[in-house]
Amino acid sequence: MLAEKRQIAESMKPASGWIYSVKLVMVWLLLLIVMLMAGCATRQSQLAEITEPMHLGRIQTFEQHGVTLKVSIPADDDAVRFFGVGLAESDIQPIWVQIENNSDVDYWLLPNAIDPDYYSADEAAILTGKHLSEEDQVLNRERFRANALPFYSKGGKVTEGYIYATHARGGRLVDIRMKAKSKSIRVRFAVLLPTEGFDYEFSGLHKRYAKVNELPDLSVDELRQQLNKEPCCTTNQDGSGQGDPLNVVLIGGAEDVIAALSSSGWTFTESITVDSIIRMIGAAIAEKAFPSAPVSALYAFGREQDIALQRGRSTISQRNHMRLWLAPYLCESQPVWIGQVSRDIGVKMTTKSPSLTTHVVDPVVDESREYLLDSLLHRDAVSRFAFVQGVGAANKDNPRFNLTDDPYYTDGYRLVAWISRIPVPLADAVDLDWNDSADPVRQTSSKFMLPANPDE
Repeated sequence: MLAEKRQIAESMKPASGWIYSVKLVMVWLLLLIVMLMAGCATRQSQLAEITEPMHLGRIQTFEQHGVTLKVSIPADDDAVRFFGVGLAESDIQPIWVQIENNSDVDYWLLPNAIDPDYYSADEAAILTGKHLSEEDQVLNRERFRANALPFYSKGGKVTEGYIYATHARGGRLVDIRMKAKSKSIRVRFAVLLPTEGFDYEFSGLHKRYAKVNELPDLSVDELRQQLNKEPCCTTNQDGSGQGDPLNVVLIGGAEDVIAALSSSGWTFTESITVDSIIRMIGAAIAEKAFPSAPVSALYAFGREQDIALQRGRSTISQRNHMRLWLAPYLCESQPVWIGQVSRDIGVKMTTKSPSLTTHVVDPVVDESREYLLDSLLHRDAVSRFAFVQGVGAANKDNPRFNLTDDPYYTDGYRLVAWISRIPVPLADAVDLDWNDSADPVRQTSSKFMLPANPDE
């Protein structure tokens, strides 16, 4: 025990004393928040009222080239009941896939696209059957073998079974790729899983999204005009202050948007609970990553974000993060999501945050916006894109400020991207050429000139 304590103490020693002092202050403050939350947490009593948003957990279906693909992921408890052993505790998540090949073409499935670290049937059986008797181990192996998804799909036949993937919480991208001699199939599914821990499960999005088809439907030109009228920025809860700029618009169904973002490395964020704060403290002390770390609430359309996502880095203090709100209209029958994306580059203490700490935002916010576009284009997820007027231009000599007094500068535009479930090669993604965005790398130069803004 003494050796373990010494090891922990050594791991907490920083390069300089002031950093160590700041860490200690942050830890004590966060522990205080944990104790306060432990006495007033109320979300647990609301769980029975929560329904599954965006077809959470149901079978998803898509057809391409005469092949109908169906995908679903059972909840951990359902997997235990089906297989008779615990899978999640062995880092295994079974993904059910059915391939109804109504074509005359034979395809091979590429399971590595679903998960490059997937387990074979026998491997999954060994991991889950360690404590079984020899007789039951044999039965366990046969069960995993019998339910494994075949890789070969013959024309005119139906195959189904499970890919034994590595375990993921909250949701995951399922990228189905199949290859024939002269054809290929690629379809991406975003499957959300109830965890009672991710913030989108508490946002009320499921109620709004259930009525999404009742919203007014705008043409592309009407959308451009409407986006020019939207508020410049996020706000605090009472709307009295301006926060980070609303600088991104994504157009597409919830499952398609989540699939595109997931394929680009974005993950869901957890709600702020005692458990998530304790794990956040641990990550901060150890200077480690926390890919699903909570994100504070900002407000637009009179409510906090519907979905928050992030693309974590090697430590908790650095990440790209994004908040999205479902807009009160459609475009060409597709949902519209208005959001804010920025990059965290450090941590600071502030009295303007309920936790007394907050991330420091990279002042070149346009780089985060371009990073999002680049990551989506790289994954062939964008059919069209453009830039419209947003917060308005601000340079480094006369910056704007968010709610925690972080300065930022920008060319003032919002990115608008149409998301496609069917992969679109980079060369085929159409730039609508509404406005020319600025090069964010050059914005730090004193000689930099912001582009003209024809939308104004």
